[in-house]
Amino acid sequence: MANKAIKYRVYPTAEQGTMFSKTFGCCRKVYNLMLSDKIEGYKATGKFPAVTPARYKDEYPYLREVDSLALANVQLNLQAAFRNAFSKSRKKKNGFPKFKSAKHSRRSYTTNNQKGTVAITDSKYIRLPKIGKVKAVIHRIPDSSWIIKSATVSQESDGKYYVSVLFEFDKAGNTYIADKANAIGLDYASDGLYVDSNGNVGTNHKYYRESYDKLAKAQRRLSRMQGSKKHEDKSNNYIKQLRKVNKIHRHIANQRLDNLHKISAEIANRYDVVCVESLDMKSMANRGFGNGKATLDNGYGMFLDMLEYKLSDRNKYLVKVDKWYPSSQICHCCGALHPEMKDLSIRKMTCDCGLTISRDQNAAINILNEGLRLLAGAA
Repeated sequence: MANKAIKYRVYPTAEQGTMFSKTFGCCRKVYNLMLSDKIEGYKATGKFPAVTPARYKDEYPYLREVDSLALANVQLNLQAAFRNAFSKSRKKKNGFPKFKSAKHSRRSYTTNNQKGTVAITDSKYIRLPKIGKVKAVIHRIPDSSWIIKSATVSQESDGKYYVSVLFEFDKAGNTYIADKANAIGLDYASDGLYVDSNGNVGTNHKYYRESYDKLAKAQRRLSRMQGSKKHEDKSNNYIKQLRKVNKIHRHIANQRLDNLHKISAEIANRYDVVCVESLDMKSMANRGFGNGKATLDNGYGMFLDMLEYKLSDRNKYLVKVDKWYPSSQICHCCGALHPEMKDLSIRKMTCDCGLTISRDQNAAINILNEGLRLLAGAA
């Protein structure tokens, strides 16, 4: 069995929008209450006590107004956060759970499907517990054999609502056999997303840069309105201008996502094996490299995630080569090592064997060769 989520745009009524806001707030409230009680319990007994949302409903009666499964999922999220924080194999970024801020935390909640409480009806609506039928754009109708497991309701910074519906389905029907000779290697490029082993550049779009002047103008207007200073009451004009700023940010993000989806789908349809480097994009975006905005504007990390699940859906392979593999320093023809290529300002490799090639294309070819070697060893 496999899972797939489809995200739909929804248009709630004013009453449904209010209910969504209540649920977002109640989920945040319960999370903070449970985390506080766990911390206090540890201080008193040396152990983290087990807590449930039910214990707070008498003290805070408004918690009974929202979906109880949404609160139950908050409990599961907190338990997962504690497991990640104290796991031996935890990542550095998985620190101790933090309290959720009303201003900065994501506005979302997840509910489970129980005997049809979550359903797609009439190709125009999505039914949700405690909410009822919400008008939606059903741009993709799932197969009749797919089973709805859960739904995540979210509100973006520009005020738009979305519902991500998680389906479970049998993947055994996909019997495609990948041709391992139909392969390509991709080397990350800050000025073009990637350069492939054939010398093609991914995309020249920099959506943040393209909208920079418009965004800067909107932010300057926002900074001059009442409410921009700390502890200052926010005026109606400030709130309206803030929505405009958020709308520009969301437009940039949507442009980037749309472009990355199209490019990743084209690659996944065309090739059976894609070889890439396992780069740490967060580290590459720090100030030390001097190209943080360009790195984040590329969205290369999201691009790799898209490639991974799209290739997996098609029974194809994404092979990740270790980031310390010296792909830029090795001549792909003779295998000679060129330490001078550590200097990023050198954009062409010239080898004693007679090869002259772009450093990015040479690196992509080396990544392809190393990826195919790893794939053959795994088989």
